[in-house]
Amino acid sequence: MGGEKDSRAPGPRARRRGQGELEAQVLSVLGTAHEPATAAWVQEQLGGGLAYTTVITILTRLHEKKAVRRTSTGRPILWEPVADESGLTALRMRQLLDKQENRGAVLSSFVSALSLDDEHLLRSLLNETSDAPTDEAES
Repeated sequence: MGGEKDSRAPGPRARRRGQGELEAQVLSVLGTAHEPATAAWVQEQLGGGLAYTTVITILTRLHEKKAVRRTSTGRPILWEPVADESGLTALRMRQLLDKQENRGAVLSSFVSALSLDDEHLLRSLLNETSDAPTDEAES
């Protein structure tokens, strides 16, 4: 009775999500919406297992990171993506870089750690950006 232990074996533990994985899933779901969506809709699309409050917490964090925007001030609050998963990763990288005093050292370390293929891709992207006309050049 009171002192007896439960003889049932514990169920399998849920896999712990990697950092940012849930944010990426929420962004992905919002990206499939044809219009701004409620947190309840996001929760439903993600399938069972997530509490409504967890979805609200993730949406609020994404809002603070400027990856989603609130499109209404009343109830229910509607959410829409500003960035996709790649954009969210870029936001994180930029936020980390903004916290550093020596940006040059951080960027240099980042570039030196890239694979040769990634370095070529980065050079190509930088060349495309530098070749693009600027607003000043068009004036």
